[in-house]
Amino acid sequence: MLRLVLPKGSLERATLDLFEAADLPVLRASERGYSGSIDDPRVSEVSILRPQEIPVYVEEGRFDLGITGQDWVAERECDVVEVAELHYSKATPRPIRLVLAVSATSGIEKPDELPPDLTVSTEYPGITQRYFDRLGIPARVVLSYGATEAKVPDIVDAIVEITETGSTLHRNGLRIIDTLMESWTVLIANRKTMEDAGSRRAVDELRILLDGAVRARGRVLVKLNVADGQLDDVLRILPSMKAPTVSKLADGTSYAVETVVDKHRINLLIPELKGAGATDIIELPLSKIVP
Repeated sequence: MLRLVLPKGSLERATLDLFEAADLPVLRASERGYSGSIDDPRVSEVSILRPQEIPVYVEEGRFDLGITGQDWVAERECDVVEVAELHYSKATPRPIRLVLAVSATSGIEKPDELPPDLTVSTEYPGITQRYFDRLGIPARVVLSYGATEAKVPDIVDAIVEITETGSTLHRNGLRIIDTLMESWTVLIANRKTMEDAGSRRAVDELRILLDGAVRARGRVLVKLNVADGQLDDVLRILPSMKAPTVSKLADGTSYAVETVVDKHRINLLIPELKGAGATDIIELPLSKIVP
C-alpha cells in the first residue's frame, strides 16, 4: 500500500536496526542495494536514497512515507507532514545540531563579531543564507561537497555543519559560536497520502511500531519480590514510567513488583534494591514500549 523511502549513508544502519526492532525488517539482495522489501501488507516497496533527496520525493508524491532529518526538510523547504520525531541518530539518542563554527584561534566568540562579506562553506546553503539574512550580515555562502571542517581558515572564514557531540569540530581546531537548529530524525508523509483514510491508518500503525521500538531503547524491565514490611522502602527508590506494578503473592505476605527503568541506571539500582529488601530480582530486555 505504502511506498517507503529510507536514508542511505550515515543514518542507514541505525534506521535498518530500528525497523528490525519494530518487527519490520528490511530485506535486500545486498547491503549496497538501493531497494528492498518489508514483509508487511502495509508496505508495497522500499527504496534507500540519500536523506537530502527524501523530503523532495515525498513532497512530489514519488513516495508516500520516508525517514530523513528535520534539517533536510528545512533545507529543501518541503511541504510534507511530519508524522513523528524518532529520537535516534547515527551515534547517540540525542538530536544533531546544525552549528556555525570558526577557527578556535580567530578570537571570534559570537556571530555579531564576524566580519562582513565573510565566506561560509556548508552542505546547507538554504538554511545558512536565511540565517545570515536574518542577522543582517552580508555573507557569501558556498556549497560544500564534503570535508567541510578542513576549509577553515585557509579557504573560508566559517562553516555551518552538523554535529552530535562537537568532538570532530574540536579536533579540527574549530569553535562553535552559534546553533542554527536542532534536528531529529523524522518520519514524514506526503500530504495527499494522509488525506486517504486507509493510507493514513496504515501510516499511523507503522508509526506506533517505530515509536515503540525507539522508546524501548536504553530501557529494561525489572521484576522483583519483596516482603510486606519492606515494600515501601523498595518503592521509594524504584523509578517507573508512571507507577510500578505491584501484585500480592500467593503466600499473602509478599509482593511481586515490576517496572521499566533506564538501562544506564541498572548497575546502581540493583544493589540498592537488594539492600532495601528486594529478592529474586530479574532484568529483562524490551523490544517495544507503546504508551
